[in-house]
Amino acid sequence: MPTITLKPYKTPELMLECYNITPDVFAGKKPEEIAELEIREGKTRVKLGDFFEASGSSGMTAAETDIHIAGDCTRVKYIGNKMTAGSITVDGNADMYVGGWMKGGKIHVKGNVHSFCGIAMEGGEILVDGNAENYVGCAYRGDWRGMRGGTIRIKGNAGNDIGTFMLGGTIIIENNAFIHVSTHAEGGTVIIKGDVQGRVGGQMVKGDIYVFGNIQYMLPGFKQVDKVEKEVDGEKATFLHYIGDLGERHPKSKGKEIYANLYVKA
Repeated sequence: MPTITLKPYKTPELMLECYNITPDVFAGKKPEEIAELEIREGKTRVKLGDFFEASGSSGMTAAETDIHIAGDCTRVKYIGNKMTAGSITVDGNADMYVGGWMKGGKIHVKGNVHSFCGIAMEGGEILVDGNAENYVGCAYRGDWRGMRGGTIRIKGNAGNDIGTFMLGGTIIIENNAFIHVSTHAEGGTVIIKGDVQGRVGGQMVKGDIYVFGNIQYMLPGFKQVDKVEKEVDGEKATFLHYIGDLGERHPKSKGKEIYANLYVKA
């Protein structure tokens, strides 16, 4: 696949807002044109080429374009913003809003990501080799539309508020999470391979949560109804099946209320 390589050569004083680092924007452009794209350092309008060396070639479409960021992006926000196709690889950490509002394609961050990874995501795939901070796959502040599709996989730990207002898609945390998982969710699946401290499924209406480790503080709004065997993310296990949040309104199907499901490994 045609690849554009961005090599960071200058550390910004403020965080960079790089809405334009997407295959959709890069497609059909030469490296010198990409270097002229506008980004922001705080309130100041600057060029991508002021901080990155661009080389290689892009495809004619987003689906034919790969972006390789050959360096750390700890101070770079909005990588993959609203992308629809293609791929992005980051050889280090990335700041907030990785894959925000994305609809397709693939992002691979080989380090850690800051908060709001996959915010309001509709499709595609995000893979993070390290840890994620807060608000993975959540809704924008003040909005009720969280993640609606796609897959986010965090190989390390995650912080608070995973899948807040989630409507669809899948979030997989391969280690531990802290508090607030799928708060206000009305769909989607969250899989946590490690432990969670608490507030799991608060005010959740629909959707599924799987916890392979322990929940330190279980919410009273969930009731155990069964013990089941399931294969989740390629791993077979026996789970205690809870329904909830019983304190919330729930839709009905054929006269029966539909509840969210919480599965905790027995």
